[in-house]
Amino acid sequence: MAERETSQDIDQSASDWTARLDRGALTAVEEEAFQSWLNGDPRRRGAFLRAQAVSMMSESAQALGPHFDPKHFQTPAQPSTPAISRRKALMWGSGAAAAATALAAFGIGVPAWGAISTKRGEIRLVPLDDGSTVMLNTESSIRVNYGQTARTVNLLSGEAYFAVVGDRRRPFVVEVDGRRLRTSNAAFRVRKLDDAPADILVQLGQVELAASSPSRRPVTLTANTQLTLAPLSAIKPVRLEVPQIVSPASLARELAWREGKVSFAGEPLAKVAATFARYSDTRIIITDPTLAREPVTGLFDAHDPAGFARGIATVFSARVREDGNAVVLSKGA
Repeated sequence: MAERETSQDIDQSASDWTARLDRGALTAVEEEAFQSWLNGDPRRRGAFLRAQAVSMMSESAQALGPHFDPKHFQTPAQPSTPAISRRKALMWGSGAAAAATALAAFGIGVPAWGAISTKRGEIRLVPLDDGSTVMLNTESSIRVNYGQTARTVNLLSGEAYFAVVGDRRRPFVVEVDGRRLRTSNAAFRVRKLDDAPADILVQLGQVELAASSPSRRPVTLTANTQLTLAPLSAIKPVRLEVPQIVSPASLARELAWREGKVSFAGEPLAKVAATFARYSDTRIIITDPTLAREPVTGLFDAHDPAGFARGIATVFSARVREDGNAVVLSKGA
């Protein structure tokens, strides 16, 4: 009996095929060998997607200079950041204050109040006047109101990552979907998309969620925990609001958007296409229901749906064509 291929063997083969495809079109014999390999062990498709993602990121990172090491992209726990000022801005405490000072020197506004929003595909870093920062994801909107007793930010829609500098006189409060989050020193993400429940992810520090009713107690979220809020309209919430522990890999996937990336771990292609639609006017249309259910794993450029679709077509033996502002994926003959 032949020995079963190890995950390391599959990853190496995936890297080899990725490198070969980068050199140009395959010959007929090579194409047959590639398809035979791809359609063998079911683990190979995911490995090939991951290899393509790493290759894409390594190439795009060449502009970062000779000290850049693409191996950092293979470690999910701590995604690296290309811009020095952005790296500082994503750190909490004194690092955030340093980032705000540096960005102010370049003429970027440091608001104490007012509305701030991003357009589709735009990711914006906003330093606040106390040294805290807010990073807004695509199509997001906040309203800032810094007063004498509290620093309040209302997340009106979308997704925002807060890096909060400590202030013993004024707590930092985030209002979302009728709920209040309070902290003195933390780094956390708040998301509110369309009609979906609001979602909280704490990376560093501690955040307190105010009680949803007089009969409930506040909920405390510590580092590496996540909580989806129960709707206030429910008389009896379906479940108690209990924070869940988040693995380093999951944390990295959830926050990949700060680098302009989207990350998936087995989500169906239809859901992946919907995620890409948040960042671009180019839509991915999937005409085959079976193809729409195929799982996708990997890290990809959020602003390149066409490139992603071409990669998917290769992996799943599909056809891809462009039709105006749409990229259409269909099952191959």
